Amino acid sequence: MNAHLLTTAEAAHFLGVSKAFLERDRWAGARIPFVRVGDRAVRYQLSELEAYIAGQVRRSTSDLGARS
Repeated sequence: MNAHLLTTAEAAHFLGVSKAFLERDRWAGARIPFVRVGDRAVRYQLSELEAYIAGQVRRSTSDLGARS
């Protein structure tokens, strides 16, 4: 497994969102997959972030997409 792990700050920068957005997402049920390393460290796999982005593509503002 060759998973490049990003910190919350790096993942936020990659996605163009704030660290607080990712922290709220984890608290609210984690639509964006993350990895817990040890007791406290949170990391994001680059491949998971890319898959999340690909799953968010919409053709219209009224297209809500499939909810999982």
